[in-house]
Order: sequence, then structure tokens, then C-alpha cells
Amino acid sequence: MIHEAARLNSFRDRLRRGERLLGTFVKTPHHSVVELLGLTTLDCVCLDAEHAPFDRNALDTSILAARAADLPSLVRVPRADPADILNALDLGATGVVIPHVASAVTARAVAEAGRYGAGGRGYAGSTRAARYTTHSLAENLARAHAEVTLIAQIEDADALSVIDDIAAVDAIDALFIGRMDLTVSLGADSPNEPVVLDAVARICEAARRAGRSVGMYTTTTEEARRWFDGGASLFLLGSDQQWILQGAGELRKAFNREPSM
Repeated sequence: MIHEAARLNSFRDRLRRGERLLGTFVKTPHHSVVELLGLTTLDCVCLDAEHAPFDRNALDTSILAARAADLPSLVRVPRADPADILNALDLGATGVVIPHVASAVTARAVAEAGRYGAGGRGYAGSTRAARYTTHSLAENLARAHAEVTLIAQIEDADALSVIDDIAAVDAIDALFIGRMDLTVSLGADSPNEPVVLDAVARICEAARRAGRSVGMYTTTTEEARRWFDGGASLFLLGSDQQWILQGAGELRKAFNREPSM
């Protein structure tokens, strides 16, 4: 296991090498949740600013808590908007997960928005990401180039016909499979229907051909192990909300097994 002091600056490299990485979604917009998870050996957390009520302040303090714990933080931004990507990265997120990337045009646009360069991400030396003016422009650019992680979420049926083109976009580090939205988009009733599983396999194969890593959400470690064999390596397993529900359910079961008081 990698030493926790190296989690932040090695995350992108480990992801691109296809190491098996474990994280979870954070749905509760409060820094204390991230602070607690920073005490674990998770490889990352993903702050769900798409489906949970993260405002700019909650993102700011949650990313601060992650950085204090040397815990890589991904932000699933609300949309493929350069402003949302810039905000998350300026606050110091390790990377962003961009939802609904369904074409190579969109993949190139979000990749450009997340990288410095002509027409790309705007630069400010006063942000947390830039160490509040304490590092030089050259140092900040080099660090961003080495560490900022861009992940395209594939969750639309339209993306399947152009998945090789999306995977070929150089600045994208990984594809993240959104199986539930993909299930809905394909008109299926379950993420375990053959049409959905075939689509997931196609995405994994396209990523392999392009030398990209693959991430996905799973609910069990058994499912994660199966898809690791299928080509995925980054697993966001459950969420803080799910763990609370499971813990409460297990507590009730244990309490009911106790002798009568």
C-alpha cells in the first residue's frame, strides 16, 4: 500500500498506470465528512457537486479538509462548463469528473478547460491551487500539468458510437462509467441487463485501446473485483449517505438480537 503522505501528488500517475484505486462519493456538503475520510486509507473521495447541494463555500472547505489530510479530492462538477471546472481546480481539487461527455468535441472542450495553455484554463496566482502566490508561475504550471486529473463521465447511449474518438482525446486521463444514467439512456430497467453490461464492456475496451484508465461506481466489493478483471481500475464504492444507512441498519439488527432488557 502506498504511504498516505504521497496520496495527493501521486494520484494522477497511479490512475494512469491502472492501479486499483478505491474511493467513495461524498454527498454531504460539509468538511467534517471529508476530514473523517481523510483519516482512512482510501485513495480518493469524489465530491458530488452534480447531484448533492455543494455550493462554492462547501466545496472550498471540503477541498481544504482533503488537502489537509493529503487525500486526493475529485469534484463531479454540475455540467461540462469551463467555469465549473475552473472553480473546482482553483479551489485545489485534485481533479474533476465531467458528466455527460457524449462526443469527442465535448471531450476536447472540457480537456482544454482543465489544462493551462492557449484558450484553456485561466490562470490566477492567488488561488489555493497556486499556493496563494508563494510559488512561481513555472512551478504552478508544472505541478498542474503533472497532477491535475481530468475524467470524462460516459453515461449516454449517444457516446457509445463515438467512444473510440472520446477515448482518443489525449488530455483526458480516464473514462468514468455512469451506469445508472447509461441504463436509463439505453431504455433498460436494471444496470445489470445485458445491453448495459455490453455497453460497459465496450467502454472498457475502447479505453484499453486508447491507453486510458476506467473508473466506475459500484455498490459492492465483489462487483468491483469483477470489473477490475474487465478493465476498470478506479472504483467509487458507495457514498457517505449509503454508509450511514447501512450502519444504522446493522445497528438495528444487532440491537434486535440482544436478549430482552
